Amino acid sequence: MRILVTGGTGYIGSHTCVQLLERGDEVVIVDNLSNSKEIVVSSIEKITGKRPVFYRADILDREALDTIFTTHGIEAVIHFAGLKAVGESVSKPLEYYHNNITGTLTLLDVMREHNCFKLVFSSSATVYGTPASVPIREDFPTGGTTNPYGTTKLYLERILSDLFVSDDRWSIALLRYFNPIGAHESCLIGDNPNGIPNNLMPYVTRVAKGTLPQLSIYGNDYPTHDGTGVRDFIHVEDLAAGHIAVLNHMTDAGVRVYNLGTGVGYSVLDLVAAFERATGIKIPYRIADRRPGDIAECWSDPSKAERELGWKAQRTLEEMCRSAWNFEKAN
Repeated sequence: MRILVTGGTGYIGSHTCVQLLERGDEVVIVDNLSNSKEIVVSSIEKITGKRPVFYRADILDREALDTIFTTHGIEAVIHFAGLKAVGESVSKPLEYYHNNITGTLTLLDVMREHNCFKLVFSSSATVYGTPASVPIREDFPTGGTTNPYGTTKLYLERILSDLFVSDDRWSIALLRYFNPIGAHESCLIGDNPNGIPNNLMPYVTRVAKGTLPQLSIYGNDYPTHDGTGVRDFIHVEDLAAGHIAVLNHMTDAGVRVYNLGTGVGYSVLDLVAAFERATGIKIPYRIADRRPGDIAECWSDPSKAERELGWKAQRTLEEMCRSAWNFEKAN
């Protein structure tokens, strides 16, 4: 299958590209490199022996997208591209709404013009807002999002659902991610953002390496077992495998929704302790104020994906930590 991967040089996108190439798909990447590096394309080639086609372009660039679809006859799209920092979205809401929503609308319109109706959309557990209870199932209510990033995902899920109502040729999967960490076993790709990381794990690994002096833990007064926020951490390779599983089952039109998580909640301090056990390195940290838009706890019930797709996360928290550290050391 000829698949366009938007944001394909990013963290989750690059791991998914590897698995697509390994199963024999033709992969075309479009990425503006705002939070990734072009060298990732070469890393993907080293892992798989196949080089994906790469375009440095923005999903807001309609002309570029049209050229890509015309040139490559794209049959399906996995859509990762978007701004994704919760805290930053609170301070830059216009940028987030414009980039994430307008960019996706542009992509969808180009897909429609080229009769490409198969889309896997990178959504987020943030669409659930502050859940009434955990673990979270797909039939839980969405809305009440606590930050503009989550709201863009919520609005786009609604837009995609409305799109199918208007045109039943579409086959759409909404994948609600929890918290990906870890890296590919080759240590050639991993979570390597530009600048100071917004995600927890690359911050931890840079503290372990000595690049950053200490970890800031944002809040220790949440109603959780140790006061720090609780999340569902999933290995990025397990998450990428979820995309392959859903592609294998997108034979009929419709809108499908799946949680991709482990079904286990760990606090920030639990993660730090697991990292220390996995690596033998002590992580200095300080308690900082809560970040705007964060919630106390969020973890998944992923049983629907296992039941319908045959997919289940395989790796432990310590395995996730060890692979993230191996990537940091190698890079």
